[in-house]
Amino acid sequence: MSGGWSRKLVAAVLVNSFYAMKNYPVVLLNTILSPISFLVVVNFVSKGVLLNQAIEGGFIMSMFSSGMGLQADLSHLKNDFKLQDMVVSSPTTPGLYVLGMAISEVVYAIPALATLVVLLAIFVHPGVFQAIELLGIMLLMFSTSVTIGFTLSTFSSDIVQSFAFSALISTLFSTLPPVYYPITYIPLPFRYLAYLSPTTFAAEISQSTTGLLQLSSLHLALDWLVLVSVMVALALIAVKKARWRDV
Repeated sequence: MSGGWSRKLVAAVLVNSFYAMKNYPVVLLNTILSPISFLVVVNFVSKGVLLNQAIEGGFIMSMFSSGMGLQADLSHLKNDFKLQDMVVSSPTTPGLYVLGMAISEVVYAIPALATLVVLLAIFVHPGVFQAIELLGIMLLMFSTSVTIGFTLSTFSSDIVQSFAFSALISTLFSTLPPVYYPITYIPLPFRYLAYLSPTTFAAEISQSTTGLLQLSSLHLALDWLVLVSVMVALALIAVKKARWRDV
């Protein structure tokens, strides 16, 4: 990576995460409380039975919400500061711009992720290979939400509209599906609706990896296939349909 690329990535992280965290530390509380609050509620309601599933669900919600947060941030920078117009007229590529902003979203989520890592180590006790597989699932989930967030941000004309869509999609995909609990808790007539969300497949793989859900090899392979296919399809849509130069 050349020095120019690295400086642009560092600039994106500084502008979109470090400076915001320094100037408005209260936003860190929201970043931590969103996934942890669901974890606490599920733990209390289940009397501790679903604590491990809820910890893994907290990871999925944090990564998915971080990617969707990219939509609101990109929309804000595009509509209020015309940053996208400046990037378009500069040598910076869309991929490098989105990569820098995506890294900044991960940095923003570090307090929540660090808390969840501690809880995972204490209660779930994943081995090395299980931890690597969980990391792969979370990166795939983050990549999926980043492509959604980037594509929608190029169509958004107002920051209020963008925040509304970001919150709506995060809620639909990370709280309603069986992310914090096993899918077997949903009655069969309604269970198939959960598979409309990619987070359901990520949760099934995560729970299977740590022995919290028993799946056949075929079912597990199909989950991976669907999750990767959804991410690739959304990336292609972002490349073909995002309004990068029209606004």
